Parts: sequence; C-alpha cells; structure tokens
Amino acid sequence: QVQLVESGGGAVQTGGSLRLSCAASGPIYAGYCMGWFRQAPGKGLEGVALFHSGVGTTDYADSVKGRFTISQDNSNNTLWLQMNALNPEDTAVYYCAAAPVRCTILAGAWRQGRLNAFNYRGQGTQVTVS
Repeated sequence: QVQLVESGGGAVQTGGSLRLSCAASGPIYAGYCMGWFRQAPGKGLEGVALFHSGVGTTDYADSVKGRFTISQDNSNNTLWLQMNALNPEDTAVYYCAAAPVRCTILAGAWRQGRLNAFNYRGQGTQVTVS
C-alpha cells in the first residue's frame, strides 16, 4: 500500500513560483504512472502533469505547458511539480496520484481529469495565486 502526502502549497503573487512535493510512504517502482491533478473552485478536476517513473516521459495540460515541470527524485519516493509564472487561474487544490501501470494506459483518464483512475491519491495541497 502506498500513501501519498503533498506539501509545498501556499499563497503567491501573480508571476511567482511554487514547488509542490508528493512524498510516497511506500516504494514507487519503475513503471508506475504518476500524475498531478488540480481542482479550481467551482470546477472539475483537471490533469496537470504526468510522469512515467523509470522512463521519465512526461505530459502536460496545455494550460501549464512551458510553466510547470514534473520530476521525480532518484529514490522514486518523491514527486515534484515546479510551477513558474503562476497566475490566478492556477488557484486550485493540487493532488498527486500514482498507479502501478504504464502511463500509456492511464493517459486518457488523466486528460479527462479522472483522479480516481489512479490507485493511490493524496489529500491535496492548496495553491492560491493573487
């Protein structure tokens, strides 16, 4: 069983940066698909970034391309989301998620914002941009 805990959220001004982290309590093996989602006030879930552990391939929502970077530390126990050039539209609760399958299987669900398609999900961290 893997538990995920997000941290690093907070309040920032437009144009600022934040780095979110997602710490996994259990092992995240190569081949896991890991992702970040967000839910803005009054809106549905949106897949933000996707990372294929062990392979390193990534994918991003059009709304964050060129501004956000997803990465993983060498121990595979922490997933990062570097967020630059933040704007008020980025205000949301951000969730990390993981699943023991290839990202090619979950990419469609991620694009649809289906967080529950991932086996393991964190509780979320709030990001507020003003």
